[in-house]
Amino acid sequence: MSDRHVYEYALLRVVPRIERGECVNAGVLVYCRARSYVGARTHLDEARLLALDPAVDLGGVRAALRAVEGVCAGGAAAGQAASDDAGRRFRWLIAPRSTVVQPGPVHTGLTADPAAEAERLLDLLVR
Repeated sequence: MSDRHVYEYALLRVVPRIERGECVNAGVLVYCRARSYVGARTHLDEARLLALDPAVDLGGVRAALRAVEGVCAGGAAAGQAASDDAGRRFRWLIAPRSTVVQPGPVHTGLTADPAAEAERLLDLLVR
């Protein structure tokens, strides 16, 4: 038996000016059903974001990224999603939306450690 499990992930993108379609990767969401794991890791490159839009609301973007991390963590930080299982929280977070912080398409892979995979993906795709 393999100790690796299927996981899904999506990038979190900051799109400061929706009409232009430009974005900065600012985080990653990871979900592993077998481990009942959902997690988010974020890193905001403020200089890169300000290059796209000098008037972007950095505080608002930071708050939105913290909210995503809170939903993943569950408990009181998840708000109304606190009672949902990991899969429902992930599906809610990856639902398409036209806000400044948006999820990208979902991809899959295999991992033995979903939390470590989230860190690896953050380093590979965001930092």
